[in-house]
Amino acid sequence: MEPARKSDAADTSAGSADLFDASADAAAVIRDDGTVVGWTRAAEALLGYPAPEVVGGSAARLLAMPADPARAAGIAERCRGGNGWSGQIRVRHRDGHPLDVRLRVSAAFHMGGRVCFLASAGAERPQWTMAQSVLDGFLTRSPVGMAVLDRELRYVWLNDTLERIGGVPRPERLGRRLGDLLPGLEGEALEGLMRKVIATGVPVTDYEYAGWSWADPHRRHAYSTSFFPLVDADDAVTGVCTMVLDVTERWVARRLLSMVNEAGACIGTTLDVTRTAQELADFAVPRFADFVAVDLLEPVLSGEGPGTWPLGAGQAPTRPAMRRAALSSVREGCPEAVHRVGERVGFLTAPYDTRTLVQDDPLFVPVLDPEQGPWVTAEPRRAERIRAYGLHSLIAVPLRARNTALGLVTFARSTNAVPFCSDDVLLARELVARAAVSLDNARRYTREHTAALTLQRSLLPPALTGGTALDVASSYLPADPAGGVGGDWFDVIPLSGARVGLVVGDVVGHGIGAAASMGRLRTAVQTLADMELPPDELLAHLDDLVLRLGAEDNGSGAAAQSAAAFTGATCLYAVYDPVSRRCTMARAGHPPPIVVPPDGPAHFPEIAAGPPLGLGGLAFETTEIELPEHSLLGLYTNGLIQACDDVERGMNRLARALTRAAPDLETLCAEAVSELVPRPQPDDIALLLTRTRALGTDHAVSWDVPDDPAAVGEIRALAARQVTEWGLAELVMTTELLVSELVTNAIRYAAPPIRVRLLRDSRLTCEVADASSTAPRLRHARSTDEGGRGLFLVAQLSHRWGARYTGEGKIIWAEQEIP
Repeated sequence: MEPARKSDAADTSAGSADLFDASADAAAVIRDDGTVVGWTRAAEALLGYPAPEVVGGSAARLLAMPADPARAAGIAERCRGGNGWSGQIRVRHRDGHPLDVRLRVSAAFHMGGRVCFLASAGAERPQWTMAQSVLDGFLTRSPVGMAVLDRELRYVWLNDTLERIGGVPRPERLGRRLGDLLPGLEGEALEGLMRKVIATGVPVTDYEYAGWSWADPHRRHAYSTSFFPLVDADDAVTGVCTMVLDVTERWVARRLLSMVNEAGACIGTTLDVTRTAQELADFAVPRFADFVAVDLLEPVLSGEGPGTWPLGAGQAPTRPAMRRAALSSVREGCPEAVHRVGERVGFLTAPYDTRTLVQDDPLFVPVLDPEQGPWVTAEPRRAERIRAYGLHSLIAVPLRARNTALGLVTFARSTNAVPFCSDDVLLARELVARAAVSLDNARRYTREHTAALTLQRSLLPPALTGGTALDVASSYLPADPAGGVGGDWFDVIPLSGARVGLVVGDVVGHGIGAAASMGRLRTAVQTLADMELPPDELLAHLDDLVLRLGAEDNGSGAAAQSAAAFTGATCLYAVYDPVSRRCTMARAGHPPPIVVPPDGPAHFPEIAAGPPLGLGGLAFETTEIELPEHSLLGLYTNGLIQACDDVERGMNRLARALTRAAPDLETLCAEAVSELVPRPQPDDIALLLTRTRALGTDHAVSWDVPDDPAAVGEIRALAARQVTEWGLAELVMTTELLVSELVTNAIRYAAPPIRVRLLRDSRLTCEVADASSTAPRLRHARSTDEGGRGLFLVAQLSHRWGARYTGEGKIIWAEQEIP
């Protein structure tokens, strides 16, 4: 790129003068040996020397300062390397006075076959200080990177900004091509554009591309580049100038908007919660992440409740119940996942805990280290998967919509070696926010859609508890999922004295009519059980009720059209006492229960079948069996054992299924139903499993009471001592009053033998047994009466009280809440 110049000094001076007409600075052209070969009129005005006196001579005689050969050589070397130089020097005016000037020396260029430099200077005047600083900033600190490349697309000059953007030192750039230095950029495309500019002379402006540079190898940047042709005096293209601007923020915002708009078309195509969650996971892989897991709160999946959980004032949130709703991975089968779809998902310790959901702040782990996370000890399986599949970066974003917590979405990268950055966190939040709205819409729709089934399903117990007597699990499958529950039902009813009532029944048929009949019978059983009736008497009353309800339906005049008319039902009712470990039961045409002792084979106790409910006129028999602690007791409906078209074979299969090991009762119950009923059946199916516990001597004590009023004080003292030993000192006074009143009434109005028993389970129970069957009566004594306030005090002091009858008499009991 040699500009055409004449060799004699006069012509050179003229050419140079034309070149600097637009500048107020003095300028001179100096050869590499220090000889002045060009002198402008501005230089003559500044120093007073006319061109003939200077051109051809040494520039050193113009200096008014000691010569510094080393510094001069360094400046020359810098300028030969393609860089300019600027600084302050002192020169001598023609009249002899010194003058401080600001000197700028250009990069070396060739003229007439010799290496030359362009030196420009201006007197140090305050009005030029700003102009100089602006020029220096433009060349060295401008946010725009600039470079000059020759026709072979090799770098011949670049500013500091471009050096900083690319991360490649200037000496390594000069003389080399873009594709050789920055392979992470679109080298071929960019060089193609530069060749086009050289060939056509037409600039290319604002060309955007994305890539990586050595300056920031872990983050993808976007750049806007413009290319301009460099021309000489004859308008021949001698190279190309490029200007580069980092537009990553603008590019990220546009990419974010584009992906979010695309997500809006792909996520939320249905009003199904799990389908929407899977659409989110599938959309993000592999566009954004290599592995995505969507975990939702159980109320969101079930369509029940608001999707939130209670928070204590100033306290950490309780651990929510969450299940995995969706998975997606670049690897087939999602082997990175510790939990599969449908499984319960746990939380780790802080800061990876439930606060992530509450505070609505994403969890960003740019570098995921399996050796230094809370999962190392708390979740070894998770740490193992992180190592095995190279998960190295993670973002977890809470799913929230309309101020409601819905769940958590986890994004991870493995095959993509670039870790997540702060821009990716913003994109993840936007994607999850869009999906959260769709999920919340699906959740609301599901909740409204299931509202029609709520009444039917509410007829079954929403939650079962066996108190301290039993561990309980259940499973129910309707015959037709679209039609809701049918006529099968089960229940667990707490009774006095830590006992528990268990019931399972089956109304003939299914659908709305069977569900209505089942609701009536379930309410009736609860009422009769609360009256402390033994199993055979309870079934007898229930049989009478079925007869009466059937008669009412038949006499309604619309019996043929009545879907709720009773056509019959079966039932089994059992009462388990954890103190005696005995179970009393009776059945009305229902299959017998199954018992699996802790150290024995499963068997079906021989219990009199009894007639189905609604026949009337036939008696029911009670059978009592002893159950060792930790025995498994199962009650079921006939749909479970008739699924294989052979009742005996079905009972044998049930016995085998319940004798297998399982981590918990719920799992055993679910696996047994799944094994026996692998596909939908024409009949409802219910299975109620319980595992027995026993209350030992440390939970129950009893004393025989002499038929003597003087014994009341001794029994009261014994009861107070026992309650104190149990650590319930605050209940001592109330217990003494209850014991006194109940024992006094038994001695005064009942018949011996009299026995007092204290039970400590979830409540503190005081029982007084006697041989009389006379029903206790709560009286309202007048102010002048001397007695009649005993049971009134018992009712006021206790949480609840009542009486039940035994073969030997009755028991009056009173319960107190344990603080």
